[in-house]
Amino acid sequence: MMLAGWTEAPHASAAGRYDQIKVDQWISGFWPGMLWILYDMTGDAKYREAAEPWDERMEQCYLRENHFHHDVGFQFLPTSVIRYKLTGDPDARRRGLFAANYLAGRYNIAGQFLRAWPRDQTGWSIIDTMMNLPLLFWASEESGDPRFRHIAKAHADMVLRTFIREDGSVRHIVVFDPETGEVERYNGGQGFSPESSWSRGQAWALYGMSCAYRFTGETRYLNAAKRVAHYFLSALPDDDVAHWDFRAAADLSGEPRDTSAASCAASGLIDISAQVAPEEAELYRSAAARIIRSLSLNYSTLDEPEYEGILLGATGHKPANTNVNVSLIYGDYYYVEALAKSRGWSGHIF
Repeated sequence: MMLAGWTEAPHASAAGRYDQIKVDQWISGFWPGMLWILYDMTGDAKYREAAEPWDERMEQCYLRENHFHHDVGFQFLPTSVIRYKLTGDPDARRRGLFAANYLAGRYNIAGQFLRAWPRDQTGWSIIDTMMNLPLLFWASEESGDPRFRHIAKAHADMVLRTFIREDGSVRHIVVFDPETGEVERYNGGQGFSPESSWSRGQAWALYGMSCAYRFTGETRYLNAAKRVAHYFLSALPDDDVAHWDFRAAADLSGEPRDTSAASCAASGLIDISAQVAPEEAELYRSAAARIIRSLSLNYSTLDEPEYEGILLGATGHKPANTNVNVSLIYGDYYYVEALAKSRGWSGHIF
């Protein structure tokens, strides 16, 4: 991936070159996040030097009109928080805590949810937010202020009640009345329909719930992560790489895959394998290994060093027909993260 000179954030690659979008967009932490993982695993200063400017650039966006929302966890966990953990940089710590305060400010007390987007959707909550909760858990530990942990747990408990179905499938969007906190409706979002099972949302849920368990030790979160994981694994096709939505059609053979869902799920499954009893661990560990192997053999550009993107076959937003069958930076990030974990890396940031 030849991205060292980029000044904006890489997002999607449809023809071997990543596009550039502004660094206040939700995906801006993933490229530097890969660099920090490589620095941690190798000690090679070139990765640190390439990664360091990113959270400094993102911080500047707070001083002007910006597009920050609930995904500041995706942005500042793999940049400021890991930078602070690896280097002790006090400014990185400050940026991480500032982002956590911003995220905590999105909490709706009536509905016990973190509001997703900054537009007029004041009652909208999405499953993706589970992946941002570790920013709050980290901030609580780092600052000694329990309010961050209280908000994170309240949101996770709301997800248990309203997002995760009994069979382990997951909704993408729940719309609340922001005044009363009552559920008004469910939206399909990036999934096929309100009652479908968008595969990346499944991955967000299984990974995010395993994180909630890691920070709290409360078994309801681990049980939820396992339930979602079992649904995800039961719905996989023969090559172990998920279709974009598990309920998009009775016959999914003509539906696009989503390698970003697969890579995120693989990374989360490795985490679950370390959290369960030894007699259970192999189920999750071997499932993750099968997914990683299939991604590597069938969907990667590892033999194309000039191609900007690691995984092919990702789906960004199928209902809007945008970024279908492309490389996506977050798919690449979770692939690198899963590979690192499979080689013993334990520098958890999510």
